[in-house]
Amino acid sequence: MSKHQWFKDLRGIISEGILLIDEPLNKYTMTKLGGAADVLAIPGTIEETEAIVRYAYENEIPLLLLGNGSNMVVRDGGVRGIVLHLSKLDAIRVDGNRIHAEAGALIIDVSKRATEESLTGLEFACGIPGSIGGAMAMNAGAYGGEIKDIIYQCTVLTKSGERLVLSKDELELGYRKSIIVSEGYYVLSADFELVEGDQEAILAKVADLTFQRESKQPLEFPSAGSVFKRPPGYFAGKLIQDCGLQGKGCGGAEVSMKHAGFIINKNGATASDYIATINMVKSEVKKQFDVDLELEVKIVGEE
Repeated sequence: MSKHQWFKDLRGIISEGILLIDEPLNKYTMTKLGGAADVLAIPGTIEETEAIVRYAYENEIPLLLLGNGSNMVVRDGGVRGIVLHLSKLDAIRVDGNRIHAEAGALIIDVSKRATEESLTGLEFACGIPGSIGGAMAMNAGAYGGEIKDIIYQCTVLTKSGERLVLSKDELELGYRKSIIVSEGYYVLSADFELVEGDQEAILAKVADLTFQRESKQPLEFPSAGSVFKRPPGYFAGKLIQDCGLQGKGCGGAEVSMKHAGFIINKNGATASDYIATINMVKSEVKKQFDVDLELEVKIVGEE
């Protein structure tokens, strides 16, 4: 089947969402990079999401979950198949000391809601620029906290569209990994279990973490956030800094002068520029320190 047939079929599935053909993905990524998706589906409900996943599975069509585009680099050739974007699934509900958040909700917004409700435990996420779905998949963390510390359960879809509710232990959360990634599940929602706290103390902690983030990270430029995982016994940013790579790059992409762990789209970079800069950094760190840097970001799409 052609992408035009997929588009026609999906129009019969999606009534509350949005469906686009040959849609440039640089509109949806934090790096502002990436070619077009054959078909971009933005479902309006969980039921539409399930129907899209089943349609792709039954017709053997490649399906990519884009999330908030904060931890992903889309190549210039774009993505073949269907790209699923869950930005409309963004409901957040509070029940006692638990917060229920749909996959497309931004984790920053969930952290804000926790603060409003005087619930402590999500302060670490006050500056993480990702969706709940991405945060669950990668066990997102910062400033000594991570998702596995506060998760109660997570609802996912299998590749065939079956709905599962996974407990904290069943999620197999580790450093930037989970069963969501290893099994290729699609997150629908997550339930977090927090603790009642003092709102002034929570606000003070959020303010401190926000200051640390804004003073140390190059938020003024598009980027994919921290590009590399922390190597055992090292810090990726320190290794890159010690290699003298800050300010260096390929084309319009550059290793940030503010934080060496970030690669920024400084001046109209292409995805090829960005990926070439990643490879340059990996090569130089290997050469100088004999350390293999592992990507935290995901690279997808066609050359």
